[in-house]
Amino acid sequence: MDNDPKQIINAMKKQMDDAINYFLKELRSMRTGRASPSLVEDLKVEYHGSIVPLKSLASISVPDPRMIVIQPFDKGAISAIEKAIQKSNLSLNPQIEGNLIRILIPRLTEENRKQLTKFVSQKAEEIKQSIRNARRDAVEKIKDLSKKQKVISEDESTRFQKEIEKITKEYLDKVEKYTEEKNKEILTV
Repeated sequence: MDNDPKQIINAMKKQMDDAINYFLKELRSMRTGRASPSLVEDLKVEYHGSIVPLKSLASISVPDPRMIVIQPFDKGAISAIEKAIQKSNLSLNPQIEGNLIRILIPRLTEENRKQLTKFVSQKAEEIKQSIRNARRDAVEKIKDLSKKQKVISEDESTRFQKEIEKITKEYLDKVEKYTEEKNKEILTV
């Protein structure tokens, strides 16, 4: 595998895809003043000695843009779900009403919005760094194929390195696009 340039590039793309998918998941779970099931569905809930995602314990709906309603499949899970929501860093206050948990999503203040955009930018930088690291590793392997192992020529090495740079730019552009979209969503009142 390590002496096939195509496989090296495919492995790099997989790392970059994983980084982008992680970034998107992080962005979806951020509170923007709008209710969304993705805000809470992956919260870890301790239930009967196991840690499980909230979405496996309850149905989650959004009856209006500022409210999330959680209906546990098992009434015994209500207090565990409430604890998980309170322990999360989302600053949400769950209200129990019979067999339901309602969460009113408070409006974001201007200061909260600015902090969130900073956080999004920090996450974006982490993901870009991860993408650059994948690029660096792939370039080193390609150079090694031509200089040490003599599996490919210098010209082929240069061509593969240009392809790696082009792919890397595409992924970095995706991160920028997602960052801009999320910041626009956060700043929209």
